[in-house]
Amino acid sequence: MGLLEGKTVLITGGARGQGRAHALASAREGADVVIVDIADQIGTVPYAMAREADLAETVRQVEALDRRALSLVADVRSQAQMDQAVASGIAEFGHIDALIANAGIWTQGQFWELTDEQWQDMLDVNLTGVWRSAKAVAPHMIERQAGSIVLISSVNGLEGGPTFAHYTAAKHGVVGLMRTIALELAPHGIRCNTIHPGAIRTPMTDHQGAWDMFAGHPGGTEADMIEGGYHYGALKGTTFLPPEVIANAALYLNSDLAAAVTGVTLPVDAGHLVLPGVNGAPVR
Repeated sequence: MGLLEGKTVLITGGARGQGRAHALASAREGADVVIVDIADQIGTVPYAMAREADLAETVRQVEALDRRALSLVADVRSQAQMDQAVASGIAEFGHIDALIANAGIWTQGQFWELTDEQWQDMLDVNLTGVWRSAKAVAPHMIERQAGSIVLISSVNGLEGGPTFAHYTAAKHGVVGLMRTIALELAPHGIRCNTIHPGAIRTPMTDHQGAWDMFAGHPGGTEADMIEGGYHYGALKGTTFLPPEVIANAALYLNSDLAAAVTGVTLPVDAGHLVLPGVNGAPVR
């Protein structure tokens, strides 16, 4: 018996990266999955976002684990689309036991130079989209008097982030949202927690803009990103982490192992948040 045997997990931003890792980890532990992704580009995002082919590949990998997957193109910025995604998942599998609100974007800019569009897109996806996702599953979970909601924040939900104030503000907002959801849904037997990823290697972080940030100048390389990652965490031998480490944390929170865990902010960051700044002498 897997940790999620007989359960259904809905994952937003599930086409690739952390979202795919969540789908596969849930499936390996016995869950069927509802995978939601916009599968399109948002204008202010400088890197290529997932497409329907990525969504199809996640489904293929889940089915290779002998679990069922329902893929849906939907935008977390639309309540109607998220409500329909939940309804479709219930129609397909009969119930939704857990939500992983993973969909997110990342862009950069000094706070006084951010455009209205950059600010609004960030909050619409990374904060309002999380609220809409939780709002969509809540009535079903309340009816069943059970459920687990995992909201993906960031270490920047617990500390500042220079050159991405809009991202930091949204991720801090997710923490406040989580704490309120945990309070409001506790009487219904529903838990809510946040995960705070550190430096995770996904298409959102592995592109020229991110390389330049870690290099500290234009023309950065993948090697600059990896070197920067060594200085980001405290644990020996860690640079950018694979998305599976976040999926494992969500797996724990959605399982009965965490039956008494709610309202928790869980960093998965190789010790980044305990550092007094950066790690000046990383041990490789």
